[in-house]
Amino acid sequence: MKHTFFALVAALTAFSLTTFTASAEVRIKDIVDVEGVRGNDLLGYGLVIGLNGTGDTLRNSPQTEEALTSLLERNDVNIAGEQIRANNVAAVIVTGTLPAFARGGSSIDVTVASIGDASSLSGGTLVMTPLKAADGSIYAVAQGSVLISGFQAEGDAAAITEGVPTTGAIPNGARVERELAFEFGTLSQINLALRSPDFTTATRIENAINVGTSMPLATMLDAGTVQLNLAGLTASPARVISQIENLTLTPAQQARVVVDQRSGTIVLGSDVKISSVAVAQGNLSIRIAETPVAVQPNPFSATGETIVLPRTQIDVVDAEPGNIGIVESNVTLSELVAGLNALGVSPREMIDILKSMKTAGALHAELILQ
Repeated sequence: MKHTFFALVAALTAFSLTTFTASAEVRIKDIVDVEGVRGNDLLGYGLVIGLNGTGDTLRNSPQTEEALTSLLERNDVNIAGEQIRANNVAAVIVTGTLPAFARGGSSIDVTVASIGDASSLSGGTLVMTPLKAADGSIYAVAQGSVLISGFQAEGDAAAITEGVPTTGAIPNGARVERELAFEFGTLSQINLALRSPDFTTATRIENAINVGTSMPLATMLDAGTVQLNLAGLTASPARVISQIENLTLTPAQQARVVVDQRSGTIVLGSDVKISSVAVAQGNLSIRIAETPVAVQPNPFSATGETIVLPRTQIDVVDAEPGNIGIVESNVTLSELVAGLNALGVSPREMIDILKSMKTAGALHAELILQ
């Protein structure tokens, strides 16, 4: 890099970039969760049948053989003492989420994943599988054809696998058999939980609700909770929430700089500031060249042998004269990055500069390295 940070300061003065502003208004429903209104994870163990020779090897997957035997016996097929050699069955784990307010008879999506040595679930059908929640009770039953996005093909000398053929999904593959006991309409107090806790944002939510409804319903309890007092209201809690969740406000943002060191991606917030700091950046180039030399023995030598002698040459080149530039405190980080981009600074060098500024205490933001 042939530019110095004296040139950088000039570039920052000439290169103007509008800083980001946090003026976008968002709905309350997009930044909070209503306490108690949540999904519940479901889990089940089942069998996928009808596979085209890509199922579990029963000798290596005894749990599949045991589950298949139990399934057949429940359907009045007695195979006690028999050896099952089927290769079109696979043991799977079925997962899903029971949404809030799901009613009996409604359908939910489920995901199916093999736990044996099956090579593919393509073309298989999940046999009726009970799905349990954390309390051990059955809330849904899953069954249906498995859809996968990956595939596997192989020949005598080559094979190819695209995606994950041992994982699939069944849209609307589970039917809700039991409802969660949650009487939302009887609540007199409801807590709104902020997804990104912040005192300023919580205050703005409280003000937006009280002004928008013309009633002192909301009280900020802490940075992550705003409580709604619904006592004495004639409207149902569901109707009150429907009115409140569409109110808009501008959430506060923490000053953050997120850096992905693998891809060189830098994402910065609008409130990031930098103090006056002196910076020097140079390119130190180290070049190592190996030129081994072969040494031959004398002609007609009976005991001589050829040997290779290593020869290494190391050159160190500093392409920068080492000047130091001053970045003034009235320069925002977005203007700094714009100036660095104008000078052709690579993302890797930009990341090093930001890390050094943070270490020096000149970068007033949370630096997150990924």
